[in-house]
Amino acid sequence: MHQRQRPGPFRAATPLILASASPRRRELLASLGLDFEVVPSQAPEPPPMAGERPDAYALRLARAKALDVAAPRPGALVIGADTIVVLGDRVLGKPRDAADAMATLTRLAGRTHVVITACCLAGAGGAVREFAVETRVRLAHPGQEALAAYAAGGEPLDKAGSYAIQGAGAFLVERIEGSPSNVIGLPLKELAAALVELEAIRPASPGPAAGGRGPA
Repeated sequence: MHQRQRPGPFRAATPLILASASPRRRELLASLGLDFEVVPSQAPEPPPMAGERPDAYALRLARAKALDVAAPRPGALVIGADTIVVLGDRVLGKPRDAADAMATLTRLAGRTHVVITACCLAGAGGAVREFAVETRVRLAHPGQEALAAYAAGGEPLDKAGSYAIQGAGAFLVERIEGSPSNVIGLPLKELAAALVELEAIRPASPGPAAGGRGPA
């Protein structure tokens, strides 16, 4: 799938591939004004290993996704990403069903947790840059009935942590410390900086101002 370029602050200077089927990541990356291809990774997502730090776990998954797609695509830079939710020292994955989503939401309600998105930028020769960004999120506790109704609505079922701040789940969010886009699935500030440093993207040339006049 090809994502067409739209107005934004950057342009791609090398072929870019997003190794994710997530429509949220696709929209975030497109907001930068980039032309890129979407090739979802088929790499498995195993659970954390014993004693593995949450950020190291997220980086391991992002790396696996990026390398899976990059291997047969020489000349392209592949963006792999993985987002996890951490409460204390426990990684909360995507819920199995509405009941599991309700259990997760009950744990998170009224507490602060950490959302980690790891990114790996890779070419056919291997990883060239990787980083993980943390955002602290505090959820309100609107009551068990509201949590149950949200869990039953279906939105939490494909979300780490069982909520989506870009959807109806925004009613749960009391406070965010850090990058909101990181919670959605891509830390745009850090990702754009890394792509610029790698010369994979460059600032877009500004067009004429709306309603402006050309040279006299």
